Amino acid sequence: MKGDLFSSEHMVQPAAAPGMTVENSKCVRYAVNGEMLARQGAMIAYRGGLQFERKGQGVGGMLKRAVTGEGLPLMAVRGQGEAWFAHEAQNCFIVEVEPGDAFTVNGRNVLCFDATLSYRIATVKGSGIAGGGLFNSVFTGQGRLGLVCEGSPLVIPVSPEYPVYVDTDAIVGWSAGLETSLHRSQSIGSMLRGGSGEAVQLLLQGQGFVVVRPSEATPQKAQQH
Repeated sequence: MKGDLFSSEHMVQPAAAPGMTVENSKCVRYAVNGEMLARQGAMIAYRGGLQFERKGQGVGGMLKRAVTGEGLPLMAVRGQGEAWFAHEAQNCFIVEVEPGDAFTVNGRNVLCFDATLSYRIATVKGSGIAGGGLFNSVFTGQGRLGLVCEGSPLVIPVSPEYPVYVDTDAIVGWSAGLETSLHRSQSIGSMLRGGSGEAVQLLLQGQGFVVVRPSEATPQKAQQH
């Protein structure tokens, strides 16, 4: 059989090294030799001797998920082989987490990660439940973290001179050393007169970076993640 479908652009080549790589803009490949973790339902294909097991979050994690909607429904992938992961044809990216790093990321943007990374759900400081239930996932340790994003993300530097204000529905993640707080930018009267309607943003201050996506989650979409 011939055709553009069978060109080198689409044909999978042998893995060059174990671990996580970007197969294409919409898919991550993981050459497994031991164990890795991924969001449940994200595996689209695999080959080799792999086993998939649902991974619980523990009582505390499940409670936070029930209250806030945040959390990572995970599965462990064990054995030797290759697996491909994707989510709703969103763009895929890989973050290298090094010792001493701490990366805070929205759970809806996590695709897969190395088992050498530690993960916990944490309250976004300065928000509280009254701020819309801002809970994110904090990754530490050493390893690779695969992320998905609707559209091409923006990575915005944050400095003491230039704090950044981000719509809470558009934020993907940020370096965990930043200070966070809620910021109200407009009065109700201003919004009624034709303002942007963005009444509350997350203010990030300090030294680091913040990652945002070029779209906001609709209420229906947000509930699906």
